[in-house]
Amino acid sequence: MAADAAAGTVDALLLLSFGGPERPDDVMPFLENVTRGRGVPPQRLAEVAQHYLHFGGVSPINALNLDIIKAIESEFASRGIDLPVYFGNRNWHPMVEDTVARMAADGVRSALVFPTSAWGGYSGCLQYDEDIARARAAFGGNAPDLVKLRQYFDHPLLVEAFAAAIRAAVDSLPAERRDGARLVFTAHSIPVSADISAGPPADGGRLYSRQVAEAARLCAVATGFTDYDVVWQSRSGPPQIPWLDPDIVDHLEDLSGKGVDAVVVCPVGFVSDHLEVIWDLDNEAGEKAEELGMAFARAATPGTDPRFAQLVVELIDEHMAGKSPRRLGDIPGYGCTVNGAACAIDCCTPPRRPAAAT
Repeated sequence: MAADAAAGTVDALLLLSFGGPERPDDVMPFLENVTRGRGVPPQRLAEVAQHYLHFGGVSPINALNLDIIKAIESEFASRGIDLPVYFGNRNWHPMVEDTVARMAADGVRSALVFPTSAWGGYSGCLQYDEDIARARAAFGGNAPDLVKLRQYFDHPLLVEAFAAAIRAAVDSLPAERRDGARLVFTAHSIPVSADISAGPPADGGRLYSRQVAEAARLCAVATGFTDYDVVWQSRSGPPQIPWLDPDIVDHLEDLSGKGVDAVVVCPVGFVSDHLEVIWDLDNEAGEKAEELGMAFARAATPGTDPRFAQLVVELIDEHMAGKSPRRLGDIPGYGCTVNGAACAIDCCTPPRRPAAAT
């Protein structure tokens, strides 16, 4: 495959992700990268570090991304697509700046970028544009052209992968509790102020939470659930700042109070098993469910499903051939960006906050 990416040929694919530590000594430097410029107090970083150290200081995300890359390469080979796949991260090695430099050294002049986030909003979309722009600026004027592929939260293959995982989770529950199990979707919470898009008024704002709700609806429909919940996890801000809620652990207590004795939790907001998925769901939520006497099953994330690699290839083919996007939902989802330029409609920039009183 060698076709038009923005204005030239495509020489490679870059999988761009968040990053994670791979040994105990990496944990604090990684967390400092994640929170740089946000004023997070050291004691909060120390608390979060314990989550990583509980698992030996290793996040599963890099290994899972390498598995995704192998699956993409296998899918490329089966379709006769000749594109090398590179891997870069925002917050830990391989850093995207180093990867872009290596791509240039290998002769890559133009590449497509697949972000491991399906969403709009600042953290899910615009921050990846910033990563691309920063990496190109660090290399200089001869950096490869980089075109980030579109948001894919409602792509049929993503929904199918989640639906298969939900069905498997239901089947893992005790047989006598399956029929009454409550389906609960989770995604990473963000400050309420960050969920208000500065994009077109016609979109109604709150792009991220609306996309999460739409993905949950599509997955519920695909699995035959007519009733379900959308809740949040992994909040990390000071208590006086409103974040999207309810939190998954609080919600389990509420469900238990209503007589629910079995839950299936689907981390619809995550492509892979970030440490936050393992800690917040498998540990904290799982322990709370056990304390409440609830049967608990957590659906797998879709990155290990063969359909996920097929989704990546489909997005590439869609972009290269100028095909109409394959989408199941009705909530806005936006397209490609070039060389880290923000989307022209500015859909993912949070509104400017008023200056603090002095």
